Amino acid sequence: MKAAAMETLTVHKVLSVRPVGTRAVLAELTGTQDVLALQTLLLESPLPGQLDVLAAAQTVMVRADSPAAARRMAALLLELDLTAPVKQDGGLVLIDTVYDGEDLAEVGRLTGLGTDGVIEAHSSQVWTVAFAGFAPGFGYMVGENQVLEVPRRSSPRTAVPAGSVALAGNYSAVYPRRSPGGWQLIGRTGARMWDLNRAEPALASPGHRVRFRAVRDVVTMAPERAASETAPAAGDVAQESAAGLRIVSPGLQSLIQDLGRHGHSALGVSAAGALDRASLRRANRLVGNSPAAAAIETVAGGLRVQAVGDQVLAVAGAPSALTIDPPSDAESEAASGKPGRRRTVPMATPFALLDGEILTVGAPEAGFRSYLAVRGGVDAPAVLGSRSTDTMSGIGPAPLAAGQLLAAGDVTDSGVVGSPELQPDFPGTGVTVLDIVPGPRADWFDEAALDSLCGQDWVVKPQSNRVGMRLDGTPLQRSRQGELPSEGTVAGAIQVPPEGLPVLFLADHPITGGYPVIGVVVDHQLDLAAQVPIGGSIRFRRVAQPSPEQTSAEPASSVPTSPEQTSPEK
Repeated sequence: MKAAAMETLTVHKVLSVRPVGTRAVLAELTGTQDVLALQTLLLESPLPGQLDVLAAAQTVMVRADSPAAARRMAALLLELDLTAPVKQDGGLVLIDTVYDGEDLAEVGRLTGLGTDGVIEAHSSQVWTVAFAGFAPGFGYMVGENQVLEVPRRSSPRTAVPAGSVALAGNYSAVYPRRSPGGWQLIGRTGARMWDLNRAEPALASPGHRVRFRAVRDVVTMAPERAASETAPAAGDVAQESAAGLRIVSPGLQSLIQDLGRHGHSALGVSAAGALDRASLRRANRLVGNSPAAAAIETVAGGLRVQAVGDQVLAVAGAPSALTIDPPSDAESEAASGKPGRRRTVPMATPFALLDGEILTVGAPEAGFRSYLAVRGGVDAPAVLGSRSTDTMSGIGPAPLAAGQLLAAGDVTDSGVVGSPELQPDFPGTGVTVLDIVPGPRADWFDEAALDSLCGQDWVVKPQSNRVGMRLDGTPLQRSRQGELPSEGTVAGAIQVPPEGLPVLFLADHPITGGYPVIGVVVDHQLDLAAQVPIGGSIRFRRVAQPSPEQTSAEPASSVPTSPEQTSPEK
């Protein structure tokens, strides 16, 4: 009898799946090879309801179009066979680096190599980009050895200069633009890591090999481009238009926003988009626009716009006084310093702004963000399928500036305007309660820390922005020490750095992070969170699972439906 040759084959599987809020799951794997295998499999054969896939060090995060789809994904992921090998092959990228970073001496102390030893160890080995994340062009590079393994800073910097060469864990990376960050800075480079004008925007993408070359000359960083890196600014397009809105004063910060750019996590691009999606949809609905039309998001009042041609507008969101000055009175007021005649219009109601008239959005009586929609939408250039400004990555139109002219587009759903609408209550001087789902890294904290998270009022610090809300209160203590490998994050994630003060991620958050997420705000309450002003108070309320009323509270129109936004990256 002929003996049968037997071969043992190791079958690779997903180890476990953790929920990330209500609309995403985190698959845990044994290492980089399985991570890449799962990512490739999901991009080639998406799961039902799959919106986006994000690979990281030891995990793959999958975002779903509904809570029900997210729950079904857990069982499907555990059944997948990841045995098939995945091959990564990229060219060699040379990055000239001046080693003079603020943390160079500290890294030398932590590693025992000293300053010169760190420079030699970093520049003498070849690094490989394992995955992308945090921000567009930010590649997590793995070295040939572990001699430069160092922890992140205990407290992240609010601003890391563009071109900073950094270390964290066993990874190296280059910050593509000025942004918050907690990595150890050892040098700087003038290389442009991300440029949407290139055929391949990322200078070093997954699979590329990288060598850092030490240079002594001071590197002069090329100035960062305006936020729209691939197309003319919105005002440039409007210069050729006969109708639109001219920005008289942008106030504290006014940005162009729609419902965001989804499905581009593989490029390191977050969704961005309006922080209060319900208010954006309401403003668009009132002027007869598509729900996803681009509008102006403004904070704390002070926005003034002048109609170029007759326009139909609506303002929703934080309740504010809306006043209109006729053009002649506006001019005489500016000349004489005396107030001219003016009229007022209500919130959440469509109204006409005639040619030359000026609308002023006053300081909010409650809440923080207001949304000004113009009939037809703001005709700004689309980048990766969206007109939103992403303040973290710099993608999309630049913040609005005085004198800028915005063209009105043709993104309408109806030939008529809508009826006035009632608005919800907005956060005031009291405490805003937000429901959270524990995890995915609640096991890094004991029950006392979870009780502390939900048992105190957190104050929104002035350093907060569209990336995240920095909260002040009694610091939370971890029960587990060490470093968490970088993994995907979502808007609503409550990340806890070692110092113990939480950061609540908003729409412009980095797509990966290395601090444990103790809980995630349920998706439909992100609109409410976005309206809590600086100095306002938040209390978290722990829920095991959202009720049916919660999971269905957000209208279906909040989920993008265009192929470009819902298809995973190929």
